[in-house]
Amino acid sequence: MSSDTKSMPVHRWVFWPAAVIVVLFVAFAMIMPDTAESLFASIQATIVDNFNWYYVLIATFFVIFSLWVGFGKFGDIKLGKDDDEPEFSLASWFSLLFAAGMGIGLVFYGVSEPLSHFANPKPGVTGTDAQLAQQALSQTYLHWGVHAWAIYVVIGLALAYAIHRRGRPLSIRWTLEPLLGRKVRGGWGNAIDIIALVGTLFGVATSLGLGVLQISAGLESAGIIAGSDFLNIVIIVIITGGVLFSVLSGVSKGMKWLSNFNLALAGLLVVFILVVGPSQFLLRNFVQSIGSYLQNFIGLAFNVNAFTGAEGEAWQAAWTTFYWGWWISWAPFVGIFIARISRGRTVRQFVGGVILVPTLITFLWFSVLGGTALYSQLSGKGGLVGPGNTVDVEGALFQMLDQLPGGAALTIGAIVLIAIFFVTSADSGSLVMGMIATGGDPEPKAWIRVFFVGITSLLAIALLLSGGLNALKTAAIIIALPFSVVMLLICWSTAIAFSRETKLYEKARRAAFVDHIGGYYGLEVEQPIERGMKLRLDALFSRRRPAVRAGVRGSTGAVDAPGSAGAAGVVDASGSLGAAGAVDASGSAGAGVDERGAADSGQATGLPDPSAEHPPTDETP
Repeated sequence: MSSDTKSMPVHRWVFWPAAVIVVLFVAFAMIMPDTAESLFASIQATIVDNFNWYYVLIATFFVIFSLWVGFGKFGDIKLGKDDDEPEFSLASWFSLLFAAGMGIGLVFYGVSEPLSHFANPKPGVTGTDAQLAQQALSQTYLHWGVHAWAIYVVIGLALAYAIHRRGRPLSIRWTLEPLLGRKVRGGWGNAIDIIALVGTLFGVATSLGLGVLQISAGLESAGIIAGSDFLNIVIIVIITGGVLFSVLSGVSKGMKWLSNFNLALAGLLVVFILVVGPSQFLLRNFVQSIGSYLQNFIGLAFNVNAFTGAEGEAWQAAWTTFYWGWWISWAPFVGIFIARISRGRTVRQFVGGVILVPTLITFLWFSVLGGTALYSQLSGKGGLVGPGNTVDVEGALFQMLDQLPGGAALTIGAIVLIAIFFVTSADSGSLVMGMIATGGDPEPKAWIRVFFVGITSLLAIALLLSGGLNALKTAAIIIALPFSVVMLLICWSTAIAFSRETKLYEKARRAAFVDHIGGYYGLEVEQPIERGMKLRLDALFSRRRPAVRAGVRGSTGAVDAPGSAGAAGVVDASGSLGAAGAVDASGSAGAGVDERGAADSGQATGLPDPSAEHPPTDETP
């Protein structure tokens, strides 16, 4: 942590600009909600019209980048010091990644998204009911699968490398240090953290808004109270009060237990539905839908509805573009979490674990919840799709639960599940935003966290009042545009850092290798290089002429026992050439070559007596 961060509770050039931006936005949306709603719709239309292709392209680029760094030559780089061991066991690490993958969004869209794609397919998609059901799950897998987690990998990997490998504070700016150098300590770094902080605020507020809408729908479904804007505000105030109590009382251990309880509750919900629902169909659906997703991955990943006109653009804005924007705005929040728990992992382990584990869990979730709803529609029971193929996005989960045994109890359990996710998301979100606002302080002061809890709740209220679900989606799309540029720069910066480290380690390994076996290396490599290529011409003849001079063979160019060469011009151990191309043992040139190809001054130069090494032969010369 830098000295200025120690002396001040916040980075004033990060905290205050971000606070002013959000407060002005909240005031505008609350004072003039109708005007804000019209403005949001106009901005969304402009972004979708002009940058729809951009969101699709960069989301797929992040997938390619993640796979490249994870399974290429950078995969062995450790996120920590060379002798660091993983902080968590593999099972604990996977469970924490599972926790990162669970949240309000999965509960909100677990039933409603597959059902929506089935009832109102993407423009241009046609087929039988069974084909539309399969397409609905494939499209849902695209939005919640590899793309989402690849976006988180970009931030999480760069942060993990910066904080564990290079010892930098836990702040987004340090992911760009390899690219910007010292500039991250000044205005450029402040701008990066402001964008990340505002993006995180909107991302968390969007999730909280979705949670409130679904809690309200659940209360109405249970017959407790009818949903309304007033009820939504009351729910936010009550749950925010619980979060503030947690922050001010310091019951962090209690929050941890609450989070673990909620994960267990979510797991029990899936298992219960799997057991009492159409079990065999759901398991087959899970396996088959993974295959369908992989088979159609490329086409789905690059689809921008280019030939479906305004209808296609509207669909793209409501679904794919919204999701890519939402994941990008959530990336600092999730990225910081997965970076903190990944000390000691290699890049390959990080990428593989972060993409694979949460993705499979997410696919299982949608296969069970969404698959149950689709089975109800396909089997004739129905009742989940209204007139005109409408789907109650907020209430679809409760409609599906009502069709199962113990539906009323399941509805109450689902409401509790969403409420706890609201509390834990707001609590952890305030912690992450406090870290960014203080330049990386892992334990920001309580008042900072209180501020972010309050401003996030106010932001969620403002968005709900100025357009509800559409306003939440628009906010995610808008805020993702500037931060997507930061993420592209982070990819560039990460590639630079990994390339530098790989080159330095390769150079160091080569130097150690040469130092360790230098003598042997010189003997086995340098000497043959100096000798050159020996052409064994004697293999071309059926009969070989014997050497008649001491230590020298004939003009075949073969090397004699002490290493001297004949007239073929091969270099001896000393490297000097003879007059006729043959070299004696001392390196002096011979006087010439006689008619039989032997060096006539061989004895004079001190070559050994051939009679000891080459006995007479009976062959006729």
